[in-house]
Amino acid sequence: MKTIRGKLLITLCIAFQSCEMLDFVEYHPYDGHISGATGVNAANIARIEKSCRGKTVVRFAFMGDTQRHYDETEDFVNAVNARNDIDFVIHGGDIADFGLTREFEWMRDIMNELTVPYVVIIGNHDCLANGSEVFCKIFGDENFTFTAGATKFVCLNTNAIEYNYSHPVPDFSFIENQIDTNSSEYSKTVVAMHAPPFCEQFNNNIAKEFQNLIRNFPSLQFCLNAHEHNLTTKDHFDDGIIYYGTPSIDKRQYILFTLTPNGYDYEITEF
Repeated sequence: MKTIRGKLLITLCIAFQSCEMLDFVEYHPYDGHISGATGVNAANIARIEKSCRGKTVVRFAFMGDTQRHYDETEDFVNAVNARNDIDFVIHGGDIADFGLTREFEWMRDIMNELTVPYVVIIGNHDCLANGSEVFCKIFGDENFTFTAGATKFVCLNTNAIEYNYSHPVPDFSFIENQIDTNSSEYSKTVVAMHAPPFCEQFNNNIAKEFQNLIRNFPSLQFCLNAHEHNLTTKDHFDDGIIYYGTPSIDKRQYILFTLTPNGYDYEITEF
């Protein structure tokens, strides 16, 4: 199975041979027929919130950019499953490379082998072809939140270029609504996204306004991003809010965060 997935054989060049027509339909970039689990994020958010309710110390793994790296993702899953101190996993996006339905399904099935719950943020490659529609069917809304212990996680679509500015990305209305919702249930906030401010995907016309808005969340601890494929720690706005960028999974690294009543710690973990 690893070999089949790793090669990701897309037979478009021979699609019109009658014996291969089935393969063409199966891998057509606009195929939206989905098999297997859907609503993955919502189901796992329920698990996260239940298992972390009342916890004062929460530990999670942040990883991303798994596109085409099926073997490495399987190894990541096995590494996390070998531990007993991680509450959940956040995937920072680019679960697919070409927006193909099969890519989402294959990576979902690998991630579903995790013994802890996980959520996936939409990445720019996930938006190719009709990938954003497939993503939303399999995983859920492009913007979502959840609470783990005393911390609210706000997960955002920031891939503005992929939408050609056809609708608000980032969605300020969604963010504003979340600032005013259930603030008594959490005391700290983490904001997560795929594309960080000042990269080519972000709508940098509103980067400063975005930062000013998210700083209204109670005790914003830090921000998370993927997309850049390397470990990064940047204070983009010189305001003390660090953006932590996770390496792509082929680097065989992820970031392990520990949230405590007094702040947080993080470490780069290899597998």
